[in-house]
Amino acid sequence: MSRIANMPVVIPAGVEVTMSEASVSIKGTKGSLSRAIHPDVAVSQEDGSLVCSAKTKSKLSIAMSGTTRALLNNMVHGVTQGFEKKLTLIGVGYRAKAQGQKVELTLGFSHPVSHQVPEGIKVDTPSQTEIVISGADKQVVGQVAADIRAYRPPEPYKGKGVRYADEHVARKEAKKQ
Repeated sequence: MSRIANMPVVIPAGVEVTMSEASVSIKGTKGSLSRAIHPDVAVSQEDGSLVCSAKTKSKLSIAMSGTTRALLNNMVHGVTQGFEKKLTLIGVGYRAKAQGQKVELTLGFSHPVSHQVPEGIKVDTPSQTEIVISGADKQVVGQVAADIRAYRPPEPYKGKGVRYADEHVARKEAKKQ
């Protein structure tokens, strides 16, 4: 059984929490996020922290209370510090350029790839082969990084492609004669 739900989510100074029967909204310096709460989970605000508890003793209810606690913790972390993913382009001629809410990618295709970035997500290109994706919502930041990586995932022979900065690509040996 998970004991994550037993730990309270500490609300730092400067973070505003608004709760209703079915949702929680959290507002901070990096933005505001809201999420619907599962019907089997009760969320209460006590002594500057959020406490999640299962309404019933069913396995689903207990599991969802831990999941809800983790999601609320990610929301608090996101509106205070934010989340960041770094991508690296490896390959001759592979380039990236951020232009407002679009990322222009040159990945060895016959045409450049243009990726539209959702609202609330910031994309920077410190160099032509690096992409830094940042935002308050952990899920959306990860999804944008995964979408960009999916255009040209790293291949196992030369390691060319778009990869996460901390990703290790298992390399294969070329065919022997």
